[in-house]
Amino acid sequence: MSDDHEITLGRIETEVALLMRFGEATRRATGTAEHRVLDRAAYVILRHLDSAGPQNVSALAAQLNLDGSTVTRQVSALQRDGLITRAPDPTDGRGTVISPTPTGLQRMAAVQTARTRLYGDMLADWSDDDRATLAALLGRLNQALVNRNRRR
Repeated sequence: MSDDHEITLGRIETEVALLMRFGEATRRATGTAEHRVLDRAAYVILRHLDSAGPQNVSALAAQLNLDGSTVTRQVSALQRDGLITRAPDPTDGRGTVISPTPTGLQRMAAVQTARTRLYGDMLADWSDDDRATLAALLGRLNQALVNRNRRR
C-alpha cells in the first residue's frame, strides 16, 4: 500500500473512533428525556422491526449481526417493558415472531425525532449536498461493516 493510502486509512480509523466516542458523549450529555426513553439496543431492535416487520429471534439476530442469546435477552427485556409482543410464528408453529407494540413504536419515534432534531441542529450550517453526501457515505460504511461481518 502507498503511504497516502495508509495515511488515509489511519485518518478513517481515528475519525470513526472519535465518532463513536463523541456520539456516546453527546447521547449522555443531552438533557432531554426523549433521548433516554430507550437504550441503544432497544432502539435498534425497534427500528428494525418497524421497517422489516415481525421477525423471529434468529432472523432478527442475523439482520443485526448479533448472537441469538444476546437478542433473546434484549427481546425479553423489551417484552417485560411492554415494548414488543410475541406471537406464534405462522411459518413454524414451534417458534414465535416479535412485533413492536404501539408503546414501543411511540418511544422509538420519540428517540428518532429527538435524534433527527439534534443532527439538524449540529449540521445546520452544512449545505444540503454535504448532508446528503454524509448520509450516503455513512450508509456505505455501514453496509461495508455488515458485509465484512457476514463473511466471517
